[in-house]
Amino acid sequence: MNSLCTALVVLALSASAVVSGAQIPDSPTSQNLAHLRQMIDHGQAAAALKQLDAFAAQQPIPAGVNRLRGIALYQQNRFTEADAAFAGALQQDAHDLESTQMRGLTLFRLGKSAQAIPLLEAAHDWNAQTRVDPSYVLALCYLDTRNYDGARRAFAVQYGFPPDSAQAYLLAARMMFRREFLPVSQQFAAKALDLDPQLPLAHELLGEIALAGEHLDVAIAEFEKERARNPLDGSIYDRLGDAYIRVGDYTKAQQSLQRALLLEPTATGPYILLGKALLHSQDPVNAAMYLERAERMDPGNYMTHSLLGQAYRALGRTADASRETDTAQKLQAATQPRLENVH
Repeated sequence: MNSLCTALVVLALSASAVVSGAQIPDSPTSQNLAHLRQMIDHGQAAAALKQLDAFAAQQPIPAGVNRLRGIALYQQNRFTEADAAFAGALQQDAHDLESTQMRGLTLFRLGKSAQAIPLLEAAHDWNAQTRVDPSYVLALCYLDTRNYDGARRAFAVQYGFPPDSAQAYLLAARMMFRREFLPVSQQFAAKALDLDPQLPLAHELLGEIALAGEHLDVAIAEFEKERARNPLDGSIYDRLGDAYIRVGDYTKAQQSLQRALLLEPTATGPYILLGKALLHSQDPVNAAMYLERAERMDPGNYMTHSLLGQAYRALGRTADASRETDTAQKLQAATQPRLENVH
């Protein structure tokens, strides 16, 4: 009788361990988790998730499973699910620094910068598993929430500058300029010059900010100040050429852009701008020559093809003009943001 009872108990336990024809796995060992981490790191997140999901079905969920699930889901851009997994990992272990960091990165990717900030502040240092500099992401979160001084300090940490230094202000100004925060970018660049009047590239950045705001006389003055300090930087002459084209001084534009070419012969920008200046000067022959050189260097630039179309049309080469205009339109259309890529 005892033997029969024992057999029935064993059968019952075996039956309860089968769900949809699959046996529930044993709890993972550290070796199992290490192997799954290697799979994720080698681009096999989907395969790793199958095993991790099975482990996550256990109660309680074994330690380390939620963290790995979050990493695998993050790698697949499944950010909402990744956030839930990292939240679960932190409920199990509030001192899990990798899950703290990764949840901060995930919330940033979800557009929840304010929620990401305290997590990234708590774990913004590099570690063995860091793939994206958390200080940079923290700085972007500060920018999203208009905490500009916080962003400055975070950028300074990333680059190893003292947070209140001229370098830190100039670096933050450059990053803000890229995000099109023009007034605060100008303010921070000016502060950098107050702290160090000889700081390289500060006048260049002030010139770029002025150029973006169409304050052309201010831009030219700032670029000229930078040129006096840094006469071998070809990009200064390129920017000066652009500014002179915008004010309609095509002679000075050509002079500056020729200087840029001598210093930076592999850069396409001066060739394109020279073509533009020469078109304005009613010189399509030389404009075509510079633009053809730019097209050979970078055939994927739609502006080059657009200007070439104008040059060829002025020369009476209608078939070539139509070809270049069509190419420009196709390239420009390919660079437009698609609805599915907008977050």
